Amino acid sequence: MIRAEGARCVLGQRVAIALPVRRPHEGGDDLEVPFVDLRRLTPEVGEAKVDVELQQIDARRVLGHGKKRRSGIGRQPPRGRACASVPIVGALHFGPARCPSRESPDEAVRILLDRGYTALEIDFEGGFWMEYPWAERLGELAAEAGIVLSVHAPIAGFMGHLERDKKFRMAVGMLDHSAGIAVACGAELVVFHPGFLLGRERAAALDALVEQLQELRERLEGKGRAVPFGIEIMGRVRELGSAEDVFHVAARLPWVRPVLDFAHLHAVTDGGFTGVDPFAGVLEVADGILEPGAPFHVHFSDIAFANRNETKHLPYGEGTLRADPLGEALVRFERPATVISESPDEASSQAIFSALASKLVASPAAGASSSKRRAKGTASASRPRSRRN
Repeated sequence: MIRAEGARCVLGQRVAIALPVRRPHEGGDDLEVPFVDLRRLTPEVGEAKVDVELQQIDARRVLGHGKKRRSGIGRQPPRGRACASVPIVGALHFGPARCPSRESPDEAVRILLDRGYTALEIDFEGGFWMEYPWAERLGELAAEAGIVLSVHAPIAGFMGHLERDKKFRMAVGMLDHSAGIAVACGAELVVFHPGFLLGRERAAALDALVEQLQELRERLEGKGRAVPFGIEIMGRVRELGSAEDVFHVAARLPWVRPVLDFAHLHAVTDGGFTGVDPFAGVLEVADGILEPGAPFHVHFSDIAFANRNETKHLPYGEGTLRADPLGEALVRFERPATVISESPDEASSQAIFSALASKLVASPAAGASSSKRRAKGTASASRPRSRRN
């Protein structure tokens, strides 16, 4: 049983969402998921008081995940950097949403290591720029350096189309090729956007999305490209891609994982993610859906928004979203986490990294968890001192 105590979300509401999680061959069983419906609530004026009561749920039985197992391993310190001998709870991998060099994979990995990063999301949002040999070399170097990779598919690579037309076939090709690159470089995830309502009721759009993803999966399995996919929470309140939508799809398709974009969540809640509990509440729901050992996959940056819709990513500190409460929330879980910075500048990414690591190191819970792992022989990790180029 997953115990979700004290986790809160925005706007002073106590809400439990009935989230359909039927498999393709099953009926319409519902699962009560403790998450606020961010699309329907009206934001209050002034400081948001957060108080959402989460229920005890057993998502594993419904999702077929079996017995819950959480695993945490120490993050490997980057090579060539001075390191302080302080433990970080779980496995925190952190890195940018853009490859720092397109000249060569060797240069890209060198820059990542020099900046202290252990994660990279390969940026194909605007189109493909990496060939297979490039990807293979990047994967080899990243594996040696302890850097985890993910791939962000092109923006037009989404499922749930109205017609099986040229745009649909192009989207399938984009996701297919993204998966091929992911296999070549050993990426753990292909991130994609959920698409659009396109004039349909939300339930119909979600059904179409799931159906087309299932067809895509069969295609990828036949080509040896059946890597996990990650569906991203979006930042617009009246389109497909709310937290509920993402959890719905991830619950129905076990090879699809939720990508927790806290900048988008902060936007659609009118700035509601300012304390620890909203972060912990979202992580709790994701923890009940993810298979054992799979990391949280998080997107993070400061964000500008208007009318509960994102407008642009901001340099860290210019908006109201902070990484400290995310770090404190992650301490509550032993599940590994990959945090990808979507900040527009390097200084912001370094500031977010430092804020996360300081919370994971300084928290008493982190110290207790680390002591337990050391007693079991699990390797501890260290946080590098920040150095900017």
